[in-house]
Amino acid sequence: MATEVKVPTLGESVTEATVGEWLKKPGDAVAADEPIASLETDKVAVEVPSPVDGVLAEFTVELGETVEVGAVIARIEEGAEGKSSSKPAAAKSDDGAAKESAREMEKLPDDGGNDDAKGGDAPTMSPAVRRAVLEHGVDPTTIKGTGKDGRLTKEDVLAAAKSKSSGDGAPAPTPTPTPAPAPSAKGERREERVKMTRMRQTIARRLKGAQEEAALLTTFNDCDMTAVIEAREAYKDVFAKKHGIKLGFMSFFAKAAALALKDVPAVNAQIDGDEIVYHDYVDLSVAVSAPNGLVVPVVRSIDQMSFAEIELAIADFGKRAKEGELTMEDMRGGTFTISNGGVFGSLMSTPIINPPQSAVLGLHRIEDRPVAVNGEVVIRPMMYLALSYDHRIIDGREAVTALKIMKEAIEDPMRMLIDL
Repeated sequence: MATEVKVPTLGESVTEATVGEWLKKPGDAVAADEPIASLETDKVAVEVPSPVDGVLAEFTVELGETVEVGAVIARIEEGAEGKSSSKPAAAKSDDGAAKESAREMEKLPDDGGNDDAKGGDAPTMSPAVRRAVLEHGVDPTTIKGTGKDGRLTKEDVLAAAKSKSSGDGAPAPTPTPTPAPAPSAKGERREERVKMTRMRQTIARRLKGAQEEAALLTTFNDCDMTAVIEAREAYKDVFAKKHGIKLGFMSFFAKAAALALKDVPAVNAQIDGDEIVYHDYVDLSVAVSAPNGLVVPVVRSIDQMSFAEIELAIADFGKRAKEGELTMEDMRGGTFTISNGGVFGSLMSTPIINPPQSAVLGLHRIEDRPVAVNGEVVIRPMMYLALSYDHRIIDGREAVTALKIMKEAIEDPMRMLIDL
């Protein structure tokens, strides 16, 4: 008997997704709750599990096709025996390099290994793990997974790649070399067209919409990072020993932002029709990099959290973003955003707000600069801060005041402890 595999509920207000990757092939044995496909939504990649034990009979949609919630994407034959297939599922699509690359990912688990090591089944991998396998040229069937139910994680792949390069342990099979592309003729110019992912399309649409709807303005300030750097240096070892996480800069800025937003509630508010919605809590959206683009998971009630709780929450989001494991719930809501362009070397920027929020704080790189202190020129580690805000709801006085409170809290962290 064939059982239909349908697109699950994807989250609040999300009604459709794009088929981004097949994790199994027709003829493969699948277990109940084992992922068989990865769908790209506006915000995250969602894995679709098999509802029953059986054999994947067929896909009913093409790779790259847009599907709605409840649509049938595959069929599972219950009680049948799976067979090992030497060829990947045919992706019935031919529109460009992005889909061809996805088909190459399908081939990866079957290349360069031996049947004994595989045990007849290729390991199931998330999109982030597959990318790591392709990048480092390791055989996933020779790696022992440390994730849930023995699944591979990105860290497992990186550790195997490091072991392979250093010569420790059993060497991973060498992948079949691909011929180098022929050199371009002198003066020849090439172009490549790659379809935008659903996430990238959504990012583009939302950012452009923010520019067109909001009255965007940015105010700047700079802050002396000396006190924070000294505090981190003094307590980093005991902090890490007690809490199991490094003391970073982000927790300081999160606490400073929470302090400012309590004093200037308009910066933590949003417009809903002809009303202004004020929040007595701070749900902080933290911009982190993911394989498919920038994502902003939300740390909820950050104003009630300790430094350690903030660092642990942000580190967890960063790890899961790189592995493609963030959920729709992780992304929902948020009243204020912090974006740290400094990790990429940015000196100054004008960040764009994350609708329907009304403000975003941009952090930048720390660099030694000469500044005047008590009438003398000294060298201090300085950082530019940028607060972009919606002028429809936040006046200039409020924006400047909020940024000034954040600056003062960073330059004198004791203010955060005594709520000044």
